Amino acid sequence: MKYFLRFLKWFAAILAVIVIGMYIFGVGYIFKGIYVIYMQGHETAYLDDYRYFDNHEVKTGTSQPWAVSKAYNSVPITDSLKRIHERWGTVAYVIIHQDSVWFEQYYDGYSDSARSNSFSMAKSITAALLGKAIADGQISSIKQKVKELVPEIKGSFAEALTIEDLVSMSSGMQWDESYYNPFSITTRLYFDQDIQGALDALPITKQPGQRFIYQSGDTQLLGIALQRATNSSLSDLLSNHFWQPMGAEHSALWQVDSEKHGIEKAYCCVASNAKDFARFGKLYLNHGRWNGQQLLDSAYVSKSIQPRFADSPQYGYGWWMGNYKEKPYFYMDGHLGQYVIVVPEDDLIVVRLGHSIDKIGRQKPESAFYNFIDQAYQMLGDRINEAKVQPETEVPVLQD
Repeated sequence: MKYFLRFLKWFAAILAVIVIGMYIFGVGYIFKGIYVIYMQGHETAYLDDYRYFDNHEVKTGTSQPWAVSKAYNSVPITDSLKRIHERWGTVAYVIIHQDSVWFEQYYDGYSDSARSNSFSMAKSITAALLGKAIADGQISSIKQKVKELVPEIKGSFAEALTIEDLVSMSSGMQWDESYYNPFSITTRLYFDQDIQGALDALPITKQPGQRFIYQSGDTQLLGIALQRATNSSLSDLLSNHFWQPMGAEHSALWQVDSEKHGIEKAYCCVASNAKDFARFGKLYLNHGRWNGQQLLDSAYVSKSIQPRFADSPQYGYGWWMGNYKEKPYFYMDGHLGQYVIVVPEDDLIVVRLGHSIDKIGRQKPESAFYNFIDQAYQMLGDRINEAKVQPETEVPVLQD
């Protein structure tokens, strides 16, 4: 017994040294990751993990419920789509056609008001906040130098970095977009309690504005620049400029690093529901106009859903793009298969939220993503051609 107690004392002492050392070397966040992810039975971030983080509320105003189609839920999902939902753990699937909810279904205990994590769909929301800040003159232009707002950024090319380089993901930042490596900077930003304290770990080491490289750090740095330029939290900006004017029916939560610092995770983590996320699809479908009110400059919206780089036609300003049977679409995209997909030609918005997704290329017919669109068209059938969307405004060219 005496030897066992001695062993316990040594073990406790060694464990204490390890814990203290991890905090000294800046990796203490790993303990929170272990608790939030592994001790809750998961291997990566998940839909309900926002409950374990500090959040800022995104407040609602007067709600504007979606119109409901006369043919609402009159057609069941196809057998193929049912199998995809079951295999990949869909929790919400919504089809909005001609500005009306045509079909909606929820699974696994979720509902039309249940919150779930947006993950990187928040990048599209942050890009919208940027467009508003430019329109309001709080950011001088898309070409403004980031150093003017975040002077502490480092690296050989930090002076050349522009706001456009961040929103188009071409910053030249030193970054590791790894979701499963506990020591990656992506993991650190997700669990650390001081996001701004990580800026030293985000040097601009390559010439910005040369090519698209998907890096969550670009959007996070953009979020910090926006907060400083507007002197407001991203949650308040989202509430005041979009959530309330667009009549979101439910308040949302945006994860922050901690209540002490209050920096939103700009690259991810707005907890909301399918139909409120879909409002951003409608806003961009209508060139920034919402029920007669111009919330975003139409030229900025147009630029956002066009590629900046010819060799990366899939990405614009925080939005992804593709083609379905020669019909262009754009979409919000989040980890584990969170999507708001917009096909302008047919006035169609498809929302899918879920627990997981396949790794097949999105343009391939066998992929789940492709089928979220394709099966919606099969369900709609001839109805898709009954009327075509008419643009509300002319779309001017954005001047840099």
